[in-house]
Amino acid sequence: MPTFALNFSRPGAQVVAQYYNFLRLGTHGYRQVQQASRDTARWLAKEIAALAPYELVSKGDGIPAFAFRIADAPYTVYDVSDALRVKGWLVPAYKMPPALDAVDVLRIVVRNGFSRDLAGLLIEDLQRADERLRATHIGRRSDVGFHH
Repeated sequence: MPTFALNFSRPGAQVVAQYYNFLRLGTHGYRQVQQASRDTARWLAKEIAALAPYELVSKGDGIPAFAFRIADAPYTVYDVSDALRVKGWLVPAYKMPPALDAVDVLRIVVRNGFSRDLAGLLIEDLQRADERLRATHIGRRSDVGFHH
């Protein structure tokens, strides 16, 4: 029996995978999957906006992704990214493009299968990271960026 492997590093592979899912799920099913991701992204963005040092840059209204920054804290978005990576989360920190390069953000992309329960766990880990960073931060700036 032949096996099928899709190399996602090749140009267009993601488009093929999206098209396959569209054919498999149908219009209604595909829309439901994407809407669930958007709903989770908007809920997660709203929850993060309610946390003390964070301020939304985008809300996840269009695509299931959003960005947020730190309004006032003794640590940076790079410190938060590192603290979350220790817990297994990949929340990259970025410097914005040249016209806005004074702004550093964290970005979250909600993919299919990322449930509200997982989003709740991320919120808890984000709160714990904030507490730990406030307690241990000694005024250093770690802006090395996100490493894959």
